[in-house]
Amino acid sequence: MRDPILTVSGLKKSFDLSQPFVTRLMKGGERRYVHAVDGVDFSIERGTTLSLVGESGCGKSTVAKLLMGLTRPTGGSIRFDGHELAGIRAGQPSVVRRRMQMIFQDPYASLNPRWRVARIIGEPMKSFATHPDPVARRKEVDRLLEFVGLSAADGEKFPHEFSGGQRQRISIARAISTKPEFLVCDEPTSALDVSVQAQILNLMRELQKELGLTYLFISHDLAVVNYISDQIGVMYLGRLVELASAERIFSTPQHPYTRLLLETVPDITMAHRDMDRPAGEVPNPITPPPGCHFNPRCPLVNDRCRAEAPAFRVHGDAQVRCHAVQEGRSDPKKLRKVG
Repeated sequence: MRDPILTVSGLKKSFDLSQPFVTRLMKGGERRYVHAVDGVDFSIERGTTLSLVGESGCGKSTVAKLLMGLTRPTGGSIRFDGHELAGIRAGQPSVVRRRMQMIFQDPYASLNPRWRVARIIGEPMKSFATHPDPVARRKEVDRLLEFVGLSAADGEKFPHEFSGGQRQRISIARAISTKPEFLVCDEPTSALDVSVQAQILNLMRELQKELGLTYLFISHDLAVVNYISDQIGVMYLGRLVELASAERIFSTPQHPYTRLLLETVPDITMAHRDMDRPAGEVPNPITPPPGCHFNPRCPLVNDRCRAEAPAFRVHGDAQVRCHAVQEGRSDPKKLRKVG
């Protein structure tokens, strides 16, 4: 195994949704919290890609913000190459944060419309003093624009003059301008057309090979995840329920929720149309069900699942949070297999 560049242990983030103190005092009522991230553990080896998948509201983007210091964790540890980052404000320490950058989801909102492209890409280099000389900085900006498939002359344009795919290329150029080692990619292709998605994903894979980048890739599109991932973590209501290699997830998923997600992948053979599928809606994250959060939708549920939260344990070459899997009640004949 390669050395992990990032290790996350017991990461938690809770948001206080309580009414003001005076209102609670007069009308009664308790404090209310939503546990957006509830004890997440994973590590990412250098030069590899870990993807987080799950339905909207499961906590994927909150994990991204916690790693980048855009919001502070309620508890847990974030260690990047031996440096503890939990609780430290965004941008600090600069010697470490320079090595971590982020590609945001919406290429129309993540670029300053008042700045020319050259300034957008050059600002991180100026902030981290990697290219203090303006002439050298502009030369590097021109190189980066051509590196991501644009023209050096595009540096004089404004973001509104580009298509969505071109804007995302500008975002990628900005992200790699400080020569980072680790990129957080928060659904970087979800706002793009399918053909443009393929171009951006190919570019990201080429950059990973050439620059030795490590990715945390966040997406709800399993076809995208299957293409770019080395490992996949499946999240549900703030918790990781399964973590394994991409090959293992798509061939023999263990957790019932992982199987539910894989049912969204088109399968022309319809070989699994008769398998038991979880049903129902995602519970309210403010008042999640006791025990296993997935128990109201799970076809393998029993009394233990409703009362006791399962631990995140090693099962073969995967980690799974499921009593049924750990007790051997998960029928392997019903596992989803995608060719």
